[in-house]
Amino acid sequence: MTGRRRKTLSAEDRTLWTHVARSVTPLDPARAVDLLAEPAEEPAPPAPKPAGKPAAAAGVAKAVAPPPPPLAPLEKRLRQRLSRGKAEVDARLDLHGLTQDAAHRRLLGFLRQAQFDGLRVVIVITGKGAPKQAAAFDDGHWSADPFAGRGVLRRMVPQWLTLPEMRPLVIGFEEAAIGHGGAGALYVRIRRPAG
Repeated sequence: MTGRRRKTLSAEDRTLWTHVARSVTPLDPARAVDLLAEPAEEPAPPAPKPAGKPAAAAGVAKAVAPPPPPLAPLEKRLRQRLSRGKAEVDARLDLHGLTQDAAHRRLLGFLRQAQFDGLRVVIVITGKGAPKQAAAFDDGHWSADPFAGRGVLRRMVPQWLTLPEMRPLVIGFEEAAIGHGGAGALYVRIRRPAG
């Protein structure tokens, strides 16, 4: 038992241990250890060596980044005014025909610019995607749906808007009214810049 210090027993624990120890016969009496004896003084372990960091940095705790702001739905009154045409959106972004990577970059840049310009509500047009067609029976086999991958941006943009990188830019979002594109567009409420 090198390198570990044995814990000393309290008087109550010592009495209990004595009772238990008397009822047990050691398998090898030559190797039996007297656990009731006071532990011998062991040398103190050596001080840990510095890990190569400066002493000033060792005492500084890592700064924990605050969690991203929560998302909130559009206010009911604002939503009604937008859907009735009594309130205008400040800008539009059409992502039709872009790859996911290009659409993500363009969306992030657009939202940053909208925040910088002090815009309040924007529309992001994702498109609805092509309607799914039933699988066709061709050459004795069922063919896969050729349009199954369509509408990717419609599914992905809401996920992107919840990412930590977008949350400082976005208060909330929801599907646009039919007059603004319905299921193929989103109203996005822009967060005011911090500071």
